[in-house]
Amino acid sequence: MKFSVLILAAVLATASLTWAQTAKSTSVAELAAYNKPDREKVLYEGAKKEGKLMWYTSLTGGPNTDVPKVFESKYPGVQVEVYRGDSDALISRILQEAQAKRHIVDSIETTFPILKVMQEYKLLTAYFSPHLGAYSDEVKEKAGKDLVYWGTDRESYIGLAYNTNSIPAAAAPKNFEDLLKPELRGKIGFATSDTGNRVIAAMLQSKGAEYVQKLKAQQISLHSVSARAILDMVIAGELGASPTVFLSHSRVSIGKGAPIKWVAMDLVPTNAGGVAFPSNAPHPYAALLFGDFLISPDGQKFLGKYGLDSAMNKPDFKRFYAEAGMTAEKYEKENDKWEKLLKEIGRK
Repeated sequence: MKFSVLILAAVLATASLTWAQTAKSTSVAELAAYNKPDREKVLYEGAKKEGKLMWYTSLTGGPNTDVPKVFESKYPGVQVEVYRGDSDALISRILQEAQAKRHIVDSIETTFPILKVMQEYKLLTAYFSPHLGAYSDEVKEKAGKDLVYWGTDRESYIGLAYNTNSIPAAAAPKNFEDLLKPELRGKIGFATSDTGNRVIAAMLQSKGAEYVQKLKAQQISLHSVSARAILDMVIAGELGASPTVFLSHSRVSIGKGAPIKWVAMDLVPTNAGGVAFPSNAPHPYAALLFGDFLISPDGQKFLGKYGLDSAMNKPDFKRFYAEAGMTAEKYEKENDKWEKLLKEIGRK
């Protein structure tokens, strides 16, 4: 995802990006930090008076349409309107509305780089949720005093899938080093999306730059397709293996009898989405109630039906968050570097 133009626009419009300085945002902040046993009751009573909320999300494939239905069934009288967009569309819309001082969005669910941009330009309010205690610190962007700027509501794990008909058990990779096996030369493919970039980042973190350069000898093929499509190529035998495959996609395919196995590498790049709130949410009661639902056990269970993993879980592999500790600008620069390396080691 490219943020340069959007960040420049935000800088030029700094005076407009000050939602948190208004009187209304102060009340939103106070409500977001409310930490008493009757929180759900207080939020629901307020939400019924507001009647609705506007949810911006980059989720797709069912949760973006079905989660609102479940929430509305649990909390009658509160309607969820949805705008779903990819990463670029979402951040562009958010920044344009902020510049125009059009306060439309109430609740946001999207990936960390977008949330980081909003945090840096003071577009988010810190909040409390009674469910956050079940999550480890590494999946929360802490704001102090038991508050967070966002909590992770879903994760997707990237690992290696291989075709069990094409790759003998003895040659099946179990870690990054195994990808250098001579038996795998010419049989490995990468998706050339952010998914592939994140895998390169994990390799650099785990094995170093010298290892990544060694991959050139493996005649790796590059494919401008989605991670789902790259898995389909593995299933069809067009590729023997790919380290750019989501566990959730593999589960579905294995359940249908596909001749594949999924393996966690040394580090498992993790695509995560977080729940956050703009500082001037027009329907704060409904927004916070909806956010609490998303990260609650009920919400997590429902999202799990779509193959999304809960950050409350503790998988038996090491998760890797490529953007951890970076500013939005730093992440963009690093992502460009990862993309360049991927192109260098592969062939189209």
